[in-house]
Amino acid sequence: MGSTGMPVVVGLDNGGTSNNATVLTVDGRFLVDGLREIPSEVGDGPEAAVEALARAFDGVLAYTGVPRELVRAVGLDTPGPASATGVISSRGSTNFAQPAWRGYDVRSALERRLGLPVVYANDGNAAALYAHHVHFGTDAAARSSVSAIVGTGLGGGVVEAGRVVGGAAGMAGEFGHVHIPLDGLLEPGQPVPVCACGFAGDAESVASLTAIRRNLLPYWLARHPEHPLAAEEPGRAAKLLRDLGERGDPLARQVFGQQARALGRLFTIAANFTDPHAYFVGGGVVEAAPEFRDWFLATVAEHTVLRDEQRAVATFALVPDRDMAGARGVAIAALERVKGGAPLDASGSGGGPA
Repeated sequence: MGSTGMPVVVGLDNGGTSNNATVLTVDGRFLVDGLREIPSEVGDGPEAAVEALARAFDGVLAYTGVPRELVRAVGLDTPGPASATGVISSRGSTNFAQPAWRGYDVRSALERRLGLPVVYANDGNAAALYAHHVHFGTDAAARSSVSAIVGTGLGGGVVEAGRVVGGAAGMAGEFGHVHIPLDGLLEPGQPVPVCACGFAGDAESVASLTAIRRNLLPYWLARHPEHPLAAEEPGRAAKLLRDLGERGDPLARQVFGQQARALGRLFTIAANFTDPHAYFVGGGVVEAAPEFRDWFLATVAEHTVLRDEQRAVATFALVPDRDMAGARGVAIAALERVKGGAPLDASGSGGGPA
């Protein structure tokens, strides 16, 4: 399992509930086949969360048998919005709701804690990068893609010529906060959904677990008060919905159908900005039985309006190794930085791939 003396990078995927970690050798081999998760402690504030990341780092090295001195850099991803240098948005985010997180420089804090260079990308960018490289392989540098990652919120990423497009402030690809057309998406009388960021009618206000709990389920259960989920606490009901969707429950399919159509509208917008070779969908919504995830992806594709020329060359696919995509993607970003020879000291290591 160990790296036999070969230098490595470590990828740390920080989420609202768990941290996942992986190890990537400089010759491109992942030394972890599955999830290596521990609680992320983000609800206890920044200091507790950074300590939890350090524990994840130590734990994955112990698991793989890699000595600490072989680690050349650490990749860190967190939910966004965040800057290119790993500063959580001053407006906060769905996963970092406490005031202490607003404007917090999580990358620099982890770098100080570990005493190692830390390369940052938000979780949507990390998963997008991994999907792109796995899907296109040796052609990755000549291809483009967009990804929508549906979780507690809605992340995403734009990859051009094999590299994530970060933008001036590092917030490119924040698809969750792109406004989408609602005509024909919402049912008659269905309230305009509101996002946790304060926007009304952005993509995350429909296509996220938070959207199910706050916006979609309350409407659909009010129309169907006899449904078994009506007796459940809202947060639990939202988490139970995917299992019902897998079993073909009509109400669940209505909810997830709205989410898939919303992603189609989002990808339609992306098509007119980036015209990518591939559209990827990832996150909890597609970590499901094959029939359900194939139906969901097909619905997204059906409601993505492309020109004939685009449709002829475009691919719709699921993000591979979905649970591990974030950690693996940010490890790839760290390895690219190491191989590229860019500065990796505290003043120059911030930000994900350009």
